[in-house]
Order: sequence, then C-alpha cells, then structure tokens
Amino acid sequence: MRILLIEDDQQAATYIVKGLTESGHNVDHAADGQLGLDLALAENYDVLVIDRMLPKRDGLSLIRMLRADGDKTPILVLSALAEVDDRIEGLRSGGDDYLVKPYAFSELLARVDALTRRYTETVSLTALKVADLELNLLTHKVTRAGCLIRLQPMELRLLEFLLRHVGQVVTRTMLLEQVWDLHFDPQTNVIDTQISRLRSKIDRDFDRPLLHTLRGVGYKLDEFR
Repeated sequence: MRILLIEDDQQAATYIVKGLTESGHNVDHAADGQLGLDLALAENYDVLVIDRMLPKRDGLSLIRMLRADGDKTPILVLSALAEVDDRIEGLRSGGDDYLVKPYAFSELLARVDALTRRYTETVSLTALKVADLELNLLTHKVTRAGCLIRLQPMELRLLEFLLRHVGQVVTRTMLLEQVWDLHFDPQTNVIDTQISRLRSKIDRDFDRPLLHTLRGVGYKLDEFR
C-alpha cells in the first residue's frame, strides 16, 4: 500500500515512516502543507496521513482543496487538538478519521488499515461480467461479444442479480424476494417467462449458453454448466 505522510515534526515523521515501512507499506513524506498538496495531486496514494498544524498550508485547508478537486483518497488527520469541536471540524473538512496526539503507533497502523479496508469495500463496481457477457452498471449497457443487447427494465434487474451470483444456483424464492420484492409465491409463470425472454436475448445468437435451468432447483448464470 502506498501512503503519503504530511508531517512537519521530523522526529515524529521518521518514527511513523519507519513503522509503516516495516509493516510493508511504501511511504512518501512531505514536511509542509504545500509540498504535501503538490504530491497528493501529482501521485496516486492509497491513504493520506495529514498533520493538522503544518507550515505553508495547514492540514484542513489542504484537505478541503483535495476534496474540492475530487480526490477521494482516505485521509487520517493527526492533531494535538482533542476537543469534540476540533474533531468535528477535522471530519467536516473532509477527513475520514481523526487521531489525537499522543498516540500509539499500533493504533495509527490499525486506523490506516481500517481506512483502506473501508474504502476498498465501498468502491462501487462499474461492471459485472461472465465470459463475454458484460453489464455496465453506470450506463446499464449490456453487451455480449461486443454486440449490444437491449433489455427491458425487469430483464435488466434479473440479469444484474444473476451476474452478482455468477456460478451460484439461484432459487425461485431468491428471485421473487430480491428481484420482484415479493415474499410469497404468486403461483404464476412470471419467473419462467422473464428467464425465457432473457435467455433468448443473451444466449440465442451465440454459440455457448450462459443461462442454465436446473429443474426443480433454480437457475445459474455460468460459462460452465
């Protein structure tokens, strides 16, 4: 993981850089706010660790500039200012976490790891794919082997659910609850009809079927039966 530490206290910076490096991270260090801002804008980092009180540009104005520029990199604010209002200001300025000095390095490391984990988990997928079938979640465009496939809204919801469970058997109950938002079986062929329509669009004109029916069990979207 690549980390940028912006800290003007040289002794503290040396200690943090050493600890993060020994923990397997790559660390760049900036000793003032302006250099830190320049590095943060020019390079890609997984986490920024920013001291609040910095020369040339204070930590909170630095963070506000990064957020205004659209930078979503997780930020841990370090500060000796420990009042509730101070912490709130740090978070409202765009910090993701706020660690009060003095602190144990083990806590700093744990918070850095937690920020990275949280960010990774919340980054949205932009596409779902199996074999040569792909659904773009931003545009709702569906293609197979580069060919555009036009789906109705319910077919699109059904395909997205199946793509999120690729290789897994999806039961009728799962489809009723998660796609149709029904918690009872209406005893109709609505699922069979929609599966048939979807299959005709994503499989009919292609050599290898991807949507499989497991009689008495459910359905599976997979390149292998």
